[in-house]
Parts: sequence; structure tokens; C-alpha cells
Amino acid sequence: MKSSVSVLGVIPARYDSKRFPGKALADIKGKPMIQWVHERASEAKEISRLIIATDDKRIYDVAHSFGAEVEMTARDIRNGTERAAVVAENHDHSIVVNIQGDEPLIDPGAIDAAIRTLIDADEAVASTLVKKIDSIEELTNVNMPKVVLDTQGHALYFSRAAIPYYRDETNPLEWITNQTYFRHIGLYAYRKSFLKTYVGLPETGLERTEKLEQLRILEYGYKIKAAIVDYAPRGVDTPDDLESLIQYIEEDDIGQGN
Repeated sequence: MKSSVSVLGVIPARYDSKRFPGKALADIKGKPMIQWVHERASEAKEISRLIIATDDKRIYDVAHSFGAEVEMTARDIRNGTERAAVVAENHDHSIVVNIQGDEPLIDPGAIDAAIRTLIDADEAVASTLVKKIDSIEELTNVNMPKVVLDTQGHALYFSRAAIPYYRDETNPLEWITNQTYFRHIGLYAYRKSFLKTYVGLPETGLERTEKLEQLRILEYGYKIKAAIVDYAPRGVDTPDDLESLIQYIEEDDIGQGN
């Protein structure tokens, strides 16, 4: 059942990605990547309104052509969260969801899980998603941030390192067996009232060290509630990632006929 809380979904989509410029417009089976993301996010039951936020006229025009609501934002915005905050200022919604623009197969149910988690957690200013790690490859991959949670499901810390460190085991395979590890999935729901505060907070040392923007929230003493999901994102950071994704879509016959 849909909540009565008003929720704004924002899909930040900048053009000048360092590793893959213009990736938002990359073709995936006849549709630009940003359209795949928009179509998936549109299926989330908890979102009241969905907007693509971009800094480039090319993305704006393409998004407008397939019927998305789209807004232009400045180029000098530092990250997706701040871009979502700029858009949210002009709209009256209680919760704002920042949806990654480079996850063409984003699970609508995962988006809803993040939203419902924040609605139910009055003490938290934001919510996010985590997934149980079940392989050494994930545990040791620095491009897959890890997170440790408290007993109530709040994030204690995010790191690119394998945390917590299992002191009594020398074989990493035993780590997976004897300890629950979580990877972080970079989808966030925020209370709109907190977003303005977040944008005004100076960057922190931990944030700069790990290159993880969510650490700014924790370092200033705010709470992030995590929802445990079974969704494993397939983000596109490089042209090689795109080729791999297209192969996956073709093998699994995903999205055919959409």
C-alpha cells in the first residue's frame, strides 16, 4: 500500500563523467541509458513525482523527447546529492530520493524499500540500501564500499576496506562464513528538511579520505538507516561496463519489447 508521504525522485545525470563522458546518452538496445533508468524508477510505487536533473542541454533534450520531466542545473554542483537538493528546493515533498543515473536495471522495489525505511525511522535523516556480501571478490573490491551496522540497522561506518576486520581468522574464506558483511548500494532517500543542511556542511576528513560522500552525514552525528535487500546493482562506470551490461540484457532477454 502506497504511503501518504509525498516523495520526489531525482535522477542526477551529468554529461562530463571522467571515465565515460556522455554515458547518460549511451545506447542500450535502442534506448539511451537515462531512459532505462527513468522507466525503471517510474515503476516505484512510493514515488509521487520523478525528475531528471542534468547540467547538459543534450541530456535535457533527449530526456524531454521520451516524455520525462527534466530540469537544468548548474555544472559546478559537486555530487548527485547536491544536485538533487537543488531540484528539491523548488518542490514541496517531504522525502527526496537520489537515484543513480547510471544503473539502467535499477530495481523499483529497492527504491521503495529505501523510501519505506526512512518513513519508518523518525530518528534518521536518510536511508540507504545494503546487500549481504557472499564472495571474497566483493569483500576485497575497493569499488564496492562496505558498511557496518548497529543493532538497530543504522550505519556505523562506510569504507572501501573489508570491515569489520576479522582478527581471529587468517583465511578470508572463513570471514564470509563466520561474519555477515554488507556492501553498500548507492541509493539514498533523504528528508527534504535535512538536504539543505547537508549541502551547507563542509566536507569532512573521512569523506575526503574514503571518497564516500555519505560519511559526511555520519561524521556530523546524523543517522542513516539501512534497508537490507537482495538487489545487486549493475552500474555503468566505463565503456567496458556498458558492453558487459548489454551482453547481460541480451542473454537474459531483459526489457525486450519495452
